[in-house]
Amino acid sequence: MTSTLNRRQFVSRTAALAGVAAAGPLSPAFAADDRMNILCWEGYNSDEVLGPFRNANPSATVRAESGTSDPDMINKLRAGETTVWDLINVNQPWARDQLYPEGLIKPLNKDRFVPYFDKMLPEFKDYPLSYAEDGELIGMPQRYGPFSFVVNTDKISREMAEDQGWNLFLDPAMKDRFGVLTYDNWNVIHMCLTAGLNPFAPVEGADVEKFREVAKTIFGGSKLMTDDLVAMNTALINGEIDAYFTGGTYTASPARYDGATQIRGITPNSGPVDGKGGVVWVELTSAVNNPDPSNLAEDFLEFVQDPEISKAVAFTEGTYNPVSQMGTDEVMAKFDEEELDAIQMDSLADEMSRSLNYDVVTSYDALIDIYTQERRS
Repeated sequence: MTSTLNRRQFVSRTAALAGVAAAGPLSPAFAADDRMNILCWEGYNSDEVLGPFRNANPSATVRAESGTSDPDMINKLRAGETTVWDLINVNQPWARDQLYPEGLIKPLNKDRFVPYFDKMLPEFKDYPLSYAEDGELIGMPQRYGPFSFVVNTDKISREMAEDQGWNLFLDPAMKDRFGVLTYDNWNVIHMCLTAGLNPFAPVEGADVEKFREVAKTIFGGSKLMTDDLVAMNTALINGEIDAYFTGGTYTASPARYDGATQIRGITPNSGPVDGKGGVVWVELTSAVNNPDPSNLAEDFLEFVQDPEISKAVAFTEGTYNPVSQMGTDEVMAKFDEEELDAIQMDSLADEMSRSLNYDVVTSYDALIDIYTQERRS
């Protein structure tokens, strides 16, 4: 596979089907008013989200399947499953760069959905990746978060971590004091930034060796490598490590919500790409170009804009994330102080301003080969 993968590609979780056991195999054989099928990241498939929608549409079959990577979900549509799915929920680069140009998704009703952007946080009011180059509205943003690295602030102050940025992991004094959360695609992105490179531009010539040296240093200095964010947070809490490479609000939030607020996602104050050193992911939900379109697809997309459901999307499945709908007092009132602290709402807008948008890693094939070689050695 040449495409890059999503932040959660290596989380050890089997793709779940909501309600499939009772309803039978997925099939496009339902009338358009009687079904709504969404291919999505975990959270939208939870009972807290789907239950109320099912109650509001008792005659409809409502199903959700949780994916393991953005490309995996996109490839389902390429393989002909546009006849199965009505909505797809993936990260921000894919809708404009692949899904829409390939005819896999279709425009949304601007009159119906554009007004919702006025209720979103300022950074989403004119969110460009929600629109195709031809001006059509092709996706609605909801969950998001900065994703760089995580420290125990009892051991490394937030101020120091933000000022040092990725150089923290190149300091010989940090040897055996940090772990690597092995979300491979994200590791490649972050190693590029550590090397002073733009991960979303071609990495060529002498820059390839810069990447290799950084990969060698990071793997050589790490005490722990795992794709289990719970294990990584536990090691951070019990003092086995003081920081971990690759992480953010998404991975730190469960520990913070359990009271370990010394565990904090860090976004560097500066970096090599337009002065930015962090990266932010944003999920977009789009309407699949199903030849037998469901009339409930846009209903569901509007349904998840509701304050109560926006909160349910933010706080499901054991990891917690901010949502774009937090731009209104009505949505913010759904979150208590502990929940806002868990998702680091105090610094979120500032961290977003210091972050690049997640995108496709241009030289991924070459870089993942080097990454794999250094990891094995």
